[in-house]
Amino acid sequence: MALTRIGLAGLAVMGQNLALNIAEKGFPISVYNRTTSKVDETVERAKVEGNLPVYGFHDPASFVNSIQKPRVIIMLVKAGAPVDQTIATLSAHLEKGDCIIDGGNEWYENTERREKAMAELGLLYLGMGVSGGEEGARNGPSLMPGGSYEAFRYIEDILLKVAAQVPDSGPCVTYIGKGGSGNFVKMIHNGIEYGDMQLIAEAYDVLKSVGKLTNDELQHVFSEWNKGELLSFLIEITADIFGVKDDKGDGHLVDKVLDKTGMKGTGKWTVQQAAELSVAAPTIAASLDSRFLSGLKEERVEAAKVFQSGGFSDVLESKPVDKAKLIDDVRQALYASKICSYAQGMNLIRAKSTEKGWDLKLGELARIWKGGCIIRAIFLDRIKKAYDRNAELSNLLVDPEFAKEILDRQSAWRRVVCLAINHGISTPGMSTSLAYFDTYRRERVSANLVQAQRDYFGAHTYERVDMPGSFHTEWFKIAKQSKI
Repeated sequence: MALTRIGLAGLAVMGQNLALNIAEKGFPISVYNRTTSKVDETVERAKVEGNLPVYGFHDPASFVNSIQKPRVIIMLVKAGAPVDQTIATLSAHLEKGDCIIDGGNEWYENTERREKAMAELGLLYLGMGVSGGEEGARNGPSLMPGGSYEAFRYIEDILLKVAAQVPDSGPCVTYIGKGGSGNFVKMIHNGIEYGDMQLIAEAYDVLKSVGKLTNDELQHVFSEWNKGELLSFLIEITADIFGVKDDKGDGHLVDKVLDKTGMKGTGKWTVQQAAELSVAAPTIAASLDSRFLSGLKEERVEAAKVFQSGGFSDVLESKPVDKAKLIDDVRQALYASKICSYAQGMNLIRAKSTEKGWDLKLGELARIWKGGCIIRAIFLDRIKKAYDRNAELSNLLVDPEFAKEILDRQSAWRRVVCLAINHGISTPGMSTSLAYFDTYRRERVSANLVQAQRDYFGAHTYERVDMPGSFHTEWFKIAKQSKI
């Protein structure tokens, strides 16, 4: 057989689907997996799905030697040690100038370590974020390659065709930048995704618990929302979820799903990076905390018994709720909170880019997230335009268009948060987004007292508003004298 254009190692569902996508775009591809049954399964799928040019190999040597030089191999294996093991297996058969691309959710510093190690062997290395899940991998994901620019040029033609295509802005791929920038950007994308999902879940909780909306009504509401400013993949699938009946019993399936959210680590990494960079990301942090609390199912069951006579909504239950008004208020609160979540994510990316000298283009990132990925949404186009207007924009909240939108929605936002609090329903994402906005928009906050406390007990000094310099006051002595 003739040599193939590219190889892919790691044939779980994402790997299989990406391989089939590449083949469907006209690029013959070699595939390899340590468990050989996955190789045969992928080749069989390729036949069924249109006799696609996918060629399977059961051993690494024949797999590597089947690819044209300079060889390019995409890995889609679990992050951490399995990546290092796969690199060791493949690099034994690679030659100088060949390239390995890690398409998994890897910690960005691991990518930078591997790029240096590969360079010493004369090999090129890319860390490439891939978003869109199984469906995206098969039909067009958002791709975030970072690392060796030379390696990117090897496969730019493939990525441009394989990525999701958005009519008005092109393929959802761009060269992100040096080092581990591709993995870092994908990590923050996932952090924003955590925030988005939490905010949608809170909107659902308020509508269901306060508004008493049925699943059929919820499906209609989310379907309508998906025709306007909230148009997005996550709103679309949420509407779909409310329409699915339980095939193992009565009612809707969503009501039978255990209220315990799993996670794979990228949200935690995002919050850790926020702390490292001293960048406030409270919406994303609240979404992570909510997942932790959801995992305490048994404790929550017992706590519910302890507090069942708390009377959180005894008075309010008797008041009728204007459903139409509530639905509109929640829509506005969700949108305003969502702006805060994206603002926090973009600030994290900019801070890391400055620290590492990556020179990342925030508007371009918004563009490649418009299609294929999990957080794709119509308002990403507006985010792109905000950064096009001002590449040095300090925060999305102060972009004139977004500032006006938040001001127009803040009354509804406050009503929803207050309503939830009075009903004893937790809305940590919406509440902390509102607190983020309220803190950011105030010229003077209460931090003066905290700094005074620090100076009192630790002599940490403070600055003054009326004169330059650093000051220390012996607060204890003055307070002691005044008590005499």
